[in-house]
Amino acid sequence: MLLRLLPVLLLVSCSSMRSPIVNGAKARDHGAIGATEGPAWKNGSLYFTDGKHINRMGPDGKTTVFRHNASNGLLFDREGRLVACESGLRRVTRTEKDGSITVLAERFRGKRFNTPNDLCMDSKGRIYFTDPRYGSRDGMEIYPPPGIKAGFVPKPIEGVYRIDSPGQVTRILCDGSERPNGILISPDDRFLFIADNNNNTHGGSRKVIRYELDAKGEVKAGTRKVLFDWKDGRGPDGMKMDARGRIYVAAGTNKVTEFETTRFKAGCYILSPSGRLIDFIPTSPDECCNCALGGADGKTLFITSGGHLWSVPLK
Repeated sequence: MLLRLLPVLLLVSCSSMRSPIVNGAKARDHGAIGATEGPAWKNGSLYFTDGKHINRMGPDGKTTVFRHNASNGLLFDREGRLVACESGLRRVTRTEKDGSITVLAERFRGKRFNTPNDLCMDSKGRIYFTDPRYGSRDGMEIYPPPGIKAGFVPKPIEGVYRIDSPGQVTRILCDGSERPNGILISPDDRFLFIADNNNNTHGGSRKVIRYELDAKGEVKAGTRKVLFDWKDGRGPDGMKMDARGRIYVAAGTNKVTEFETTRFKAGCYILSPSGRLIDFIPTSPDECCNCALGGADGKTLFITSGGHLWSVPLK
């Protein structure tokens, strides 16, 4: 049986090392339509956020407001319901088909989250999300338990969490992650990927990190592996994975800041499953924030960068 599967496995392995971009294709700029974060595709429409609203771009290319809400990462669950990291209200919600809102996660052990940022879903329908804090540290409530070490001054936790059902939230311990931003789970639930982007700290982590998961969905101790490092550039933000295991990472910037160089330009970095850079799609005007796979045939990559929406055809 193994011998029969070997050619198929080799084909998948080889294809995951090749660029998925159509030969000669260039990214198309759809303009400054407020596409800042959270792209998610459903039934011919692309949903994205602009910091104040969740917007929908329909098949005709026109953009309308779907919800008045300050959100970041978006995804659609198996029933076609929109799940959003509502950064402004510090919670994760689900928009039901009748338009009502279900709060999936708002507190952990009675404490409010920092700023839910991005999310993904495993094969069981459980939702994992990141909870960093960029900018002011005021109002952060989740801290390590007291009594860890004499003289230890605890810092607020910027963590990763799993929602098993509305209100049922578990913290996922990701050793060595400083400020988790983007998040992915492999289709077989074996690996958890974190875009660790401590980008407003000198020497902060700007890496894609992979962890192994056990059957319960918990990180296996000692399995942390750095796949790619943006060093002193702007680190990784939103991520997606295709059927071949290739990872699409929005990262980089075209403007120097106090904490970031332009060593890595703004755009989508396409990595192999092992972290090898196999292609790059440049975007403008400044930092690249998130991406999504979609299109009528599922072969279009959408990228949000500097308020602009970009798209590029895939093979």
